[in-house]
Amino acid sequence: MELSIAALTSNLLAPTILFFVLGLIAAFARSDLSIPEGAAKIMSIYLLLAIGFKGGAAVAKSGVDGQLVTSLIAGMVLSFVLPFVAYGLLKAMTRLDGLNAAAVAGHYGSISIVTFVTAVSLLEARGITSEGYLVAVAAVMEVPAIMSALWIAARKTGAAKMDGKLMRHILGNGSIVLLVGSFVIGAVTGEKGLNDLHPFIVVPFTGVLAIFLLDMGLSAGRSLIENKQDISGGLLVFGCVMPVIGSLFGLLAAVLVGLSIGGTFLLMVLSASASYIAVPAAMRLALPQAKSGIYLSLALGVTFPFNLTLGMPLYYMLASLV
Repeated sequence: MELSIAALTSNLLAPTILFFVLGLIAAFARSDLSIPEGAAKIMSIYLLLAIGFKGGAAVAKSGVDGQLVTSLIAGMVLSFVLPFVAYGLLKAMTRLDGLNAAAVAGHYGSISIVTFVTAVSLLEARGITSEGYLVAVAAVMEVPAIMSALWIAARKTGAAKMDGKLMRHILGNGSIVLLVGSFVIGAVTGEKGLNDLHPFIVVPFTGVLAIFLLDMGLSAGRSLIENKQDISGGLLVFGCVMPVIGSLFGLLAAVLVGLSIGGTFLLMVLSASASYIAVPAAMRLALPQAKSGIYLSLALGVTFPFNLTLGMPLYYMLASLV
C-alpha cells in the first residue's frame, strides 16, 4: 500500500502531469486558453521523432536478439485480442449497439503514443531503464486492433468496409511512419547519432511534453463537455476498467517474454492505452455510421486522463511486484 501511495503521489506531482491537469481545469472552466494547432502539430512531430530515435539508438547499443522478435509478436497478439475483450465488456456493461461497440473496442487494442511517451519520460526521470525496442512494439500495435474491430463489425452488423484505400491510410499514417522511420535512423546511427542530436532530442524533451500535455488536457476536457450526452455511466466505468484489464494482459505477455521492470511497465501502459489518432481516422473511413463523439470522448476524455493520473502508478506497482 505504501508503495502504491508513494508512486501515485510522485506521478501526480510530476510537472508534465500537472500541466495536463491544468488543461483539464481550463477546459472545464470554459477558459479561452488554447495552443495554436500548428504548434501542437510541431510538438507532436518532435515527440515522435525523439522517442523513436532514442529507442533505435538503444537497440543499436544493446543489439538485436530473440527477445525483440518475441516482444513484437506479443505486441501484435495483444493488439489483435484486446478489442474482443473490450467488445464483450462493452456489451455487458453498456447499451451500445454492435456497430458503436465494435468501433469503441478497436481503440482499446491500439495504443496512445502520447501515453507511451509520458510513461517513458517518467521512467527516465527516475533513472529506470527499459528495452528501447518497445518503440517498435508500439508501432506494430496500431494495425491489428483495427482489423479486429472491422471483423467484429462485419460479423455483428455487416457494416465494415475494408479496401485498399483504408489499408493505405492505416499503413501510411504519419505517426507510424515517423515513429518507425526515426527508430530505424536511430538504430543505424547509434550512439554517435544520439550524441549529435542530444541537445535537440534529449534536453528539451520534458518541456515540450509538458506543453503538449497542456494541450491534451484542453482537448480531453472540451471533448467530454461537447459529447457528454453520449457518455453514459456504464461507458465511464468501462473507460476506467478496460485499461486495467488491458494492463493485466500486458503484464502476462511481459512475464512470458522476460522483460525488465521498466519494459514490463511500458508494455502494460501500451496494453492499457486507447488510440485517439490512428484508430479514429480509420473508423471514420471504415465505419462512418459509428458515433465519433463516443469513441473519441472515451479514449481521450476518460481513459487517457485515467492512465496518466491513476493507471501508471498502479501498473508500475504491479510490474515491480511481479
